[in-house]
Amino acid sequence: MNHLRPHRQILSAALLGMLALAGCAVGPDWKPQAAPKGQAYTPTPVPERTVEAPGLAGAAQTFSPMLTLPADWWALFHSTPLDALVRQGLERNPSVRAARATLASYQASLDAQTASLFFPAVDAHLSATRQRVSGAETGFANAAPTTYNLFNASVGVSYRPDVFGGNRRSVEASRAIVDYGRYELEAASLSLTSNLVTTAIAEASYRGQLDAVRDIVKSQKETLAVVERQFAAGASSKADVLAQRTQVAASEGQLPPLEKALAQTRHHLAVLAGDAPSRADLPEFTLADFQLPTEVPLSLPSELVHNRPDIAASEAALHEAGALVGVATANLYPQITLTGTAGYAGSTLSDLFTSPNGIWSLGGALTQPIFHAGELRARRRQAEAQYEVARDNYEGTVLEAFRQVADTLRAIEWDAKALAAAAAADQLALESLELTRRQYAAGGISYLTLLNAQRQYAETLKNHVQAQALRYADTAALYVALGGGWWNRSAAPSPVAAN
Repeated sequence: MNHLRPHRQILSAALLGMLALAGCAVGPDWKPQAAPKGQAYTPTPVPERTVEAPGLAGAAQTFSPMLTLPADWWALFHSTPLDALVRQGLERNPSVRAARATLASYQASLDAQTASLFFPAVDAHLSATRQRVSGAETGFANAAPTTYNLFNASVGVSYRPDVFGGNRRSVEASRAIVDYGRYELEAASLSLTSNLVTTAIAEASYRGQLDAVRDIVKSQKETLAVVERQFAAGASSKADVLAQRTQVAASEGQLPPLEKALAQTRHHLAVLAGDAPSRADLPEFTLADFQLPTEVPLSLPSELVHNRPDIAASEAALHEAGALVGVATANLYPQITLTGTAGYAGSTLSDLFTSPNGIWSLGGALTQPIFHAGELRARRRQAEAQYEVARDNYEGTVLEAFRQVADTLRAIEWDAKALAAAAAADQLALESLELTRRQYAAGGISYLTLLNAQRQYAETLKNHVQAQALRYADTAALYVALGGGWWNRSAAPSPVAAN
């Protein structure tokens, strides 16, 4: 056994030398992208406070850069059923679950690659053979054949030193892919919460419109009864009765499309929550279930590029592309492979592990590309071009994010004004309709005037409901455009869903 000690020392020293070999990594070194220097999202300043309107969803909203957007941003609407539904969706939705599994796959791939590239591969080999050799094989044609056993027990080590940093760049690219998967998970979660909130608001809007149309139909039927009594008394014409019946039928005709839209919205809500429409036990949302946030967090443009998961994912893709340029460059340089083996070989098991049977070997190989018909340089040009594509995609993602924030800021500003106008028009139309009804019942005006008043009120009532829903929806859209607050998540994430 002591016979192999010097050989083991030689092998150990060689392996340590392999591990100590290191060179500079070729290719571009990664630097995070600089944040924009601008402090505004829109060409002209957005008012710090929106106008106020009476009634539901009419509160004035103030934009505050000092406030922090929470990770559970949907809770700012103070709807317990909505909060429960969103949390169910985050747990059950297949798209989010798939994003988690994808991230786990990226992480496992990185772990495997790191182990294979940065550490020597050590394998144990055991073999036993029985062999018959003829005399002719030894150069003696008339010699008797020989039969013998051969046993082998050895440990082999192989390692490829990362002299030019190709392995490091490859692992760097894989780490960037893991970052990409992490941000894609956040983006999938944000997209889901956005769809759940806006779909719940859409359901509430349809319910509000249905209630409005039903109230209108009820009022129009009451007017129809008055017109029919007047016709029976000879105070109105048959044309007036038919016109009012037509108006009632037209209003009732608005109900089926709204009912269909409501049913389809609830089906969509069930699927988003991770359940089949037939099995879903969903709350029924109305506009009164939501409370409009009056203090709206507004991050600076310089923070947006770090807060938006789609921008972070695009930057990770750019990082990967840059690392792959380094891999393609390293492939132009020599590749070194070192191997070592130590063990025993003998003809019998009983004396296999004795000193005369000890064996060892050390080896090294260098491969220098000489002629590949331009393939390797073309691969590097391809990687450089893909890096340019990733950089352009990143810049496009940033610009699109800024547009979305600018759009939602303006939308919130004008939604408040539109709601104030809709509320005023709704009130005036209602007062006008009530006055017109009394005047018509007294015979002071024509039926045509009453009919116009009914139509105006029906239109303004629906517009008022839609304007209320739009304020909720666009406020949610701003929270999503700002990134959703995932970076403020207080709970410790699972290893798969790490931030």
